[in-house]
Amino acid sequence: MSLTALFAQPPLVTGQPYVIAEAGVNHEGSMDVARRLIDEAAEAGANAIKFQTYRAETLASRDSPAYWDTAKEPTTSQYALFKRHEGFWKKEFEQLRLHCDAAGIEFLSTPFDIESATFLNDLMSVFKISSSDLTNLPFIEAIAGFGKPILLSTGASHIWEIAEAVEPIERRGLPLCLMHCILNYPASDEAANLGMLLDLRRRFPEVVLGYSDHTLPNPEMDVLTTATLLGAVVLEKHFTHDKSLPGNDHYHAMDRLDLKRFREQMSRLLLLIGSSTKRPLGSEEISRRNARRSLVVARSVAAGSILTPDDLTWKRPGTGISPRELPSVVGRRARRDLAFDTILQWGDLD
Repeated sequence: MSLTALFAQPPLVTGQPYVIAEAGVNHEGSMDVARRLIDEAAEAGANAIKFQTYRAETLASRDSPAYWDTAKEPTTSQYALFKRHEGFWKKEFEQLRLHCDAAGIEFLSTPFDIESATFLNDLMSVFKISSSDLTNLPFIEAIAGFGKPILLSTGASHIWEIAEAVEPIERRGLPLCLMHCILNYPASDEAANLGMLLDLRRRFPEVVLGYSDHTLPNPEMDVLTTATLLGAVVLEKHFTHDKSLPGNDHYHAMDRLDLKRFREQMSRLLLLIGSSTKRPLGSEEISRRNARRSLVVARSVAAGSILTPDDLTWKRPGTGISPRELPSVVGRRARRDLAFDTILQWGDLD
């Protein structure tokens, strides 16, 4: 399913979520690594892979401080970090889009300025706006001006800030996915606060729900599975080919094995969830017949006698008249002699 198709008809909790492998700049300027990330994400079951498109000069001032774990990424300046990873631009992303097409995975990249958004518009059917730009209303207006569905991350935001960001998108009638996010790198499990998905659903009932995850992956991948069970139908998680690499986003990213485990875990949970429509299963039919009760004659009744409540009880199996019909049975005449313990059928009554 493509993202545009998902917006047209969001899947229920009975379906696998749409997974975006957030490669970001984990390619570290290498096209070979970027292609490898695409191939591994596709092979592991991601629906899309997403990069980031920016220039340090337009993204951060020279004195912008770090807000990540500097024990993992020692760069203390946002500008310096972004400058190190700004190598890809229009030509490179055009090539990566073609590689995604060949690999059978949707291409996405988050723009951080109008210039990159303009050329990415030709490469993507959906835009992603990061949590860092949630209060950048002029930028949101500009992205909404492209007239495409939008994924909007909501990290570190108040509800009123989200409402302000949503307004220009909804005003244009654009499909919107609000993505719960905790803006820590990494976010602890205790900080995940997946229950906030329920608040987003309550306050913005018309949008698609999503979750952008910054927690450290574990073998159970239970953060993503829990988010799905709470209603997130779009999941985004940082993705790398090698979690042991130093710096940037490798240390809190999942790899292809993590993603495969998540898909397996989700398949198991969806098997347990099954149908969202309550109904008896075919496998329960024998139980419906034999474990339910029928009206049964509690004492011998002669033909022509009018049945009273004292003449009746209810016992298994459920192959006769249901006890819910008791008011309709009391007061009828017995068509034949009815022995004790007879399971009543409608043909026994006048």
